[in-house]
Amino acid sequence: MQLLKELPAFALTALILAMVPGQGVAMVLRQSLVGGRRAAFFSVFGNSTGLIIWASLSSVGLSAIFAHSHLAFNILKSIGVAFLLGLAIQTLFQLRNEYGKFDIDGTAQVRRFAAYRLGLFTNLTNVKAAVFAVAFIPSFVPKNYSLGLGIFILGFIWAFVSMSWYTFLIMAVDRASVYLARPKIRRFLTGLSAGGIILLAFGLLLSHPR
Repeated sequence: MQLLKELPAFALTALILAMVPGQGVAMVLRQSLVGGRRAAFFSVFGNSTGLIIWASLSSVGLSAIFAHSHLAFNILKSIGVAFLLGLAIQTLFQLRNEYGKFDIDGTAQVRRFAAYRLGLFTNLTNVKAAVFAVAFIPSFVPKNYSLGLGIFILGFIWAFVSMSWYTFLIMAVDRASVYLARPKIRRFLTGLSAGGIILLAFGLLLSHPR
């Protein structure tokens, strides 16, 4: 029951994380525009699998350590904030390019397993996902609730919310493809990405273990 009270706030945070344009969004857009809807869906399945893996790794030990050691948590939080701010600055520098960070031209993986694998590896190499799994998710688990179980449950909700957003994005690509082809739109997405990463950094800075 206590965990249920945290679900709306957690789902909203997970949605914001999914909406922030980054390597996951770029991958889905590329798969949708170049590879087609089916390839994009298999990549989204791979991405969601990566989220569950991150949450599972966090639930079996990492977050337990950080929850019982304020020093360890604060060290992780400082590293995460510094990384996110550095990533935001790097993203802002991408505004010098014609397409910003979202140069989605090129080849796409269209075979089912290849598309799934692309989504999986894109997520597993996404440090934002790791930071969210290890630092953010534990802060939503109630104090008297099993930390490992809570992280595991929230991990599946995280994957569901992310998959729902990317499904909406894939369905909207057909109508938005003309706009996404414009360099100005992609540069706008790049700037939006940097702003979203900065917000995540401040959210992490203000987070604390339960």
